[in-house]
Amino acid sequence: MKRLFIKGADPEHEYKSFALKADKDTGTISGYFSTYDRIPDSYGDVIEKGAFDDTVQERKKSGHPFPLCWNHNLDQIIGYVDPADINLADDHGPHMKNAHFFDSVLAQEKRDLVKNGVVYQFSFAYDVKAWEKPTEEEAKAGILNILTKLDLFEISIVPIPANPRAEVTDIKSGRRNSKKDADAIKQAIALLQGVLDDADDDGEDDSEDNPKGEDLKGSNPEKDKLLEYIKNMTITEV
Repeated sequence: MKRLFIKGADPEHEYKSFALKADKDTGTISGYFSTYDRIPDSYGDVIEKGAFDDTVQERKKSGHPFPLCWNHNLDQIIGYVDPADINLADDHGPHMKNAHFFDSVLAQEKRDLVKNGVVYQFSFAYDVKAWEKPTEEEAKAGILNILTKLDLFEISIVPIPANPRAEVTDIKSGRRNSKKDADAIKQAIALLQGVLDDADDDGEDDSEDNPKGEDLKGSNPEKDKLLEYIKNMTITEV
């Protein structure tokens, strides 16, 4: 079998790419990181259903999740994939129910790219443990290799996939404010409102500037706008 590698990548590992989808609440992403259709990817490979069974089961036994990386960069591990959340029975391909983003600046920046649809596909690093040659008919359809058993190392979110059909199916945004953060914000809002109230009652005599004794309270539209914003502000707690 001819081994194909991404230029500049670790020559001991191969990579496949697929697409993904994001949602809005819990900082997770879901999607197919591979497909079992008989359509060859850009390398001419197709993956047999069951190719990931052994490697996922081994991870379940070890208790260690798969790393979720950005573009196969092991210096940019942005989350993890629990092997228990990978549905191997799906006929379309191995489906990740929840790939979790870390609550770090880097991870949340990358999550935003997926959330906004800028990057929406997956790839994975692997070694081939077993493979088969295609039939003559399959070869005519562009299939070069049928991969039957793979050792999965990591799953990545990538801008350029080998398999454009491996897409995100759901993305959930992490709620960034913890209970502690929410309490601090509430205190800040209360202090800010107090400062604005003090500005209305600063003890100065405004009679010279206001000889008619008009009531100037609430006459500052910018202050009123800020107070209204504070009044309507909501805090998300987790």
